[in-house]
Amino acid sequence: MTKAIVVHETGGPEVLKWEDVEVGEPGPGQARIRHTAVGLNYIDTYFRSGLYKAPNGLPFIPGNEGAGVVEAVGEGVTELKVGDRIAYPGALGAYSQERIVDAARVVKVPDAIDDKSAAGMMLKGMTARYLLRRTYPVTAGTTILFHAAAGGVGLIAGQWAKHLGATIIGTAGSEDKVELAKAHGYTHVINYRTENFVERVKEITGGKGVDVAYDSVGRDTYPGTLDCIHPLGLWVPFGQSSGPIKDFDLQILNQKGSLFCTRPTLFHYIAERADLEETARDLFDVVASGAVSIRVNQEYPLAEAGRAHTDLEGRKTTGTTVLIP
Repeated sequence: MTKAIVVHETGGPEVLKWEDVEVGEPGPGQARIRHTAVGLNYIDTYFRSGLYKAPNGLPFIPGNEGAGVVEAVGEGVTELKVGDRIAYPGALGAYSQERIVDAARVVKVPDAIDDKSAAGMMLKGMTARYLLRRTYPVTAGTTILFHAAAGGVGLIAGQWAKHLGATIIGTAGSEDKVELAKAHGYTHVINYRTENFVERVKEITGGKGVDVAYDSVGRDTYPGTLDCIHPLGLWVPFGQSSGPIKDFDLQILNQKGSLFCTRPTLFHYIAERADLEETARDLFDVVASGAVSIRVNQEYPLAEAGRAHTDLEGRKTTGTTVLIP
């Protein structure tokens, strides 16, 4: 037996229960891994609350990324061996001491990357990578708006976008977070609690607007974000930490300048093994080079995942948070 956080009914952080679970042996194409660190992400709260439905219903083990060591491999697994350091994104069930995973969905962790960084960078780092490299290929001269600049994805994206030569405008909700974002590559950071971010973006860009706006906040930044984008620019809502956008009328994209819009998710960008490997390689390389630093700002025991969720939803965390089994 091993321990895991189990959700029997959706709701608040109190539904996260620390319980004994049976793991078993890996089947064909699978591996059993022992977690050394587990990443905390806002999407975890969506599954816990019921906003997103767990694929196999209730009960379920939450968590979507982790790092650890291979303990056993199943028949046909040749790319992994016992003792390998691995990490993975996007496989529900990470809030556990041990688990079974599809061997094709994990990647080996280079020696230059420690376990806590690996656990905390897979979802957030890969998200930053697809946003900046594929959803909108950011280059020198690109001007972007990134909401939640001091969040986990935001701090990685700021550094990476700076590395690519972009001008980056971020938003944050306190002076401490403004300074944190500035220290992570942002050219300009707007405190949305004391400044009108639409007016400030127009001021910073000389009235032109940005090429692309990345928004994981949702309800609280809509529709203002659309007024920050120049005609024919791209709006990328990729999350909804403040709640979902409701009553969206497609015609508003016309009214705001024939804007383009996409609602992406990481899982489509890494659905193929080749894409997963390329994304991981690009992420590991930019971190190992020193251009992007993964700062683990908070650690909680995995057994206290409920407290971690409370702090995350209360906007008391910054950057990367990991849970330690």
